[in-house]
Amino acid sequence: MIASLPRPAWLRAGTAAYALIFFAFLFLPLVVVAVFAFNDAPYPAPPWRGFTLDWFFGQRSGRTGLFADGPLLGSLWTSVVVACWVTLLAVLVGTTNALLIERSRFPGKQTLSLLMLAPLVIPGVILGISILAFASRMAQFSEDMWGVELDFLRPGLPLVVLGQFSYIVSIATLIITARLKRLDITLEEAAYNLGATRMAVLTTITLPALKPGLIGAAAISFLMSFENFNTTLMLVGSDAPLTVMMYGRMREGATPVLNAVSLFLMLASAGLALTLLGKPARREAS
Repeated sequence: MIASLPRPAWLRAGTAAYALIFFAFLFLPLVVVAVFAFNDAPYPAPPWRGFTLDWFFGQRSGRTGLFADGPLLGSLWTSVVVACWVTLLAVLVGTTNALLIERSRFPGKQTLSLLMLAPLVIPGVILGISILAFASRMAQFSEDMWGVELDFLRPGLPLVVLGQFSYIVSIATLIITARLKRLDITLEEAAYNLGATRMAVLTTITLPALKPGLIGAAAISFLMSFENFNTTLMLVGSDAPLTVMMYGRMREGATPVLNAVSLFLMLASAGLALTLLGKPARREAS
């Protein structure tokens, strides 16, 4: 249908109803979580019992708020540390993969490109179990053969980083590769013709042109690592990231503190997204 042609009333009403139902399905649960983070009741659901900030700042018995809950804040910091390491590794390796795919010619390149995407179609639980079994077997083999204890292959934060990195790097590679495809290769060829070294071309032409893709890949990698649960649950040790800690709290009995954590994370994610969206606008304005 041509958009400029008038549409019948029933079609306009149907479109509006569909949009309303779709966005209600997406955002209504988030609104409920946000509202009941301020509910003056020991449960995270209706009915409404009044307004309170106890679930954020409370320090009395039975009402320890988010910012007074040491274990919860510790798990939040653990998630940030893990996400930073995963982001760093994913962007570095993703950039290398993108340059390898787009700037190199070698036999089996198409097969290698497909294999890089394989972790994206493997369920997170299966991926976590596979990595745990392989890493544990390697650690046991090293200890039996050489008497060397490889602690980083035991359940813990290093293994969580490796497990999350194993599939997040594929997403980072796709984002950076898409940006690299838009770079005019003749700019690099002209620099080579003028005597520039490979490193000079990389640092003065390629990487500056990839900056938006690198920032986007870093943001996506950080958020995906921070919210990951399935793979993390299989690989975590004594230091639980936030998602695993929240799962444990839910099993013990949900409280509005979990709503407060969810609201905090929603606001942080929205702030990060608005910051990244604002950068292109400021560049265009300048």
